[in-house]
Amino acid sequence: MNPEQLLDPELINTYLIPWGIRLVLALVILIFGRWLAKVLVRIARRLMDRTGIDAMLVSFLGNILYTVLLLAVIIAALDQLGVQTTSLIAIFGAAGLAIGLALKDSLANFSSGVMLIIFRPFRTGDLIEAAGITGIVEEVRIFNTILRTGDNREIIVPNSHIYAGPITNISARPTRRIDMVFGIGYDDDIRNAKQLIEAAFAADGRILKDPAPTVAVAELADNSVNLNVRPWVNSDDYWTVRADLMEHIKLSFDQNGISIPYPQRDVHLHNAT
Repeated sequence: MNPEQLLDPELINTYLIPWGIRLVLALVILIFGRWLAKVLVRIARRLMDRTGIDAMLVSFLGNILYTVLLLAVIIAALDQLGVQTTSLIAIFGAAGLAIGLALKDSLANFSSGVMLIIFRPFRTGDLIEAAGITGIVEEVRIFNTILRTGDNREIIVPNSHIYAGPITNISARPTRRIDMVFGIGYDDDIRNAKQLIEAAFAADGRILKDPAPTVAVAELADNSVNLNVRPWVNSDDYWTVRADLMEHIKLSFDQNGISIPYPQRDVHLHNAT
């Protein structure tokens, strides 16, 4: 087709102008529809927040709603271009089966995300241990979960990896027990060591009285007498109390002559004649 044919008024009126209008309208539908989908999702999230729905569920449903609305906008734009959307949906359905088989891992992540939302083994802000990672739950998305570690790293974990294994919700309970083991020498007084540890309990107001902390002989080991030290604290105080208590007990042992032995070996030398 030469330039003169392109300037033919009949060709312009029959093809170029109608198709140009369709293309512009399709772009308008796509741009405006995407903006409208974001607005509707924002409104839906606010309504769910007002009804007291868990933040993790709000985020998950918001992501699904946005995906569905965006798909509807794309179909409307294609319909404006004259594409037979009914046939297109049928093609999508047939292709969806093949894609689903090819993307079975993604579908497993999606179904695992749905199960995490339904059964709620954790909520946003909980400290969990799952898939070999310990972190605070930031968000559960359609295919993955966002965790923030203690050193402020963001880790994206596939939902199927989380749901398929054990999930430890560290912050689910309001209180936690600190489990520590202190070894003392065989020549040291066990009763004196226990009194020093109990005095450390009494000196720290963050240690709970109920349940009561316990100190008991755990093991007569090769190099030491091991004592189980198990106080209870509020979950938010766990790490600070643990660190402070270890320091306090160590200093108290040093001041009162209680030794904390380390593995050692006696070597006997014999002169051969």
